[in-house]
Amino acid sequence: MDLTPSPLAKPFPAMPAIDGAVLRVARARYKDWDRADLTFAELAEGTSVAGVFTKSACASSEVELGRKNVTNGHARALVVNAGNSNAFTGYRGQEAVVQIMEQVAEALGCPAEQVFVSSTGVIGVPLPKDKARAGVAAALEAQPCSWEEAASAIGTTDTFTKGAHVSALIGATRVDLCGIIKGSGMIAPDMATMLGYVFTDAAVEPAFLQQMLSRANSETFSCITVDGDTSTSDTVMLFATGKAGNPVISGWESAGADAFYAALLEVCRELAQLVVRDGEGAQKFIEIAVTGATDDASARKIAMSIANSPLVKTAIAGGDANWGRVVMAVGKAGEPADRDRLSIGFGGTWAARDGQPLPDYDEAPVARHLEGQDIRIDVDLGLGKGRSTVWTCDLTHGYIDINADYRS
Repeated sequence: MDLTPSPLAKPFPAMPAIDGAVLRVARARYKDWDRADLTFAELAEGTSVAGVFTKSACASSEVELGRKNVTNGHARALVVNAGNSNAFTGYRGQEAVVQIMEQVAEALGCPAEQVFVSSTGVIGVPLPKDKARAGVAAALEAQPCSWEEAASAIGTTDTFTKGAHVSALIGATRVDLCGIIKGSGMIAPDMATMLGYVFTDAAVEPAFLQQMLSRANSETFSCITVDGDTSTSDTVMLFATGKAGNPVISGWESAGADAFYAALLEVCRELAQLVVRDGEGAQKFIEIAVTGATDDASARKIAMSIANSPLVKTAIAGGDANWGRVVMAVGKAGEPADRDRLSIGFGGTWAARDGQPLPDYDEAPVARHLEGQDIRIDVDLGLGKGRSTVWTCDLTHGYIDINADYRS
């Protein structure tokens, strides 16, 4: 499938090496393509790990084992393949994952539960054990690769590689956070909705690392949607090698905890927004800010109702400032709303205030705003202090084209 780069793509950033994390790629050939499709990360002994996983009731064996083993708090390796999600494959799928874990564990001399596996691609086809074994063997012998090569190997319908880097100071010690991610379709909230991996050289206690990742996930990856569909394989993991030499961060009272979390939040937000920018067929990036709700949770539900509305998304695709569709999406959210207090705006221009169109509303600046690539919709409910911001993209015929051709 030949995919034209998204017009919303961002160039891959310069990203430093993370001490204690070595990346390699290989060709397992899970799909009929001539490209690297397996990313392998070897991690230093003592690396802390945290993870968030899909809430899908049809999750893959990779997710089930990852969810279980992440509670042990430490990791020595990560294996990610593209081209086959190994989901809905029963015992055969699980056997393939266990084989990968045991093969890597034997090579590194570590417990199998410290090897994490992710897969992405077509659902319903068991991961071929022979290709898995050969791919892992090739990865173990491969030369170290760049962040961009590692990001490219895990893509499926992605049209550009996605990465983010942020630094933070913990006392006098600089720590780096580098993340890569894949995702373009089957993107909806209630978890991570993609495969994403963040690596840092900071020293962080595992339980607190998990607490921070869960919190950052709720503010970033769970605030994006492309099509309202949640994947069977969604995973985001955070690995902290501890090689920077900072005093171990074990709680919010630890020196540098706030600075580290701010950096983590920034990396996660950038990665999440990159996924939306590569939404299948996307031509416009849309930020939806809801204020004045009864509470933040209510604001989130209303914002997601707007973001997931095909009518809203197609209106934006067509450059139509049809704020009535936003009213519809607010009303169907099932959350407290008062028609006579509702205000709606586009790109900083209010179209309606307190339940009524503004008498001097000029649609010209709104039309100009909708001609651009970065769109903002503001909704104020006038009920309370609840607020939420989510990100989505428009819905074009390109989404149909990509998904109709997905398995070929």
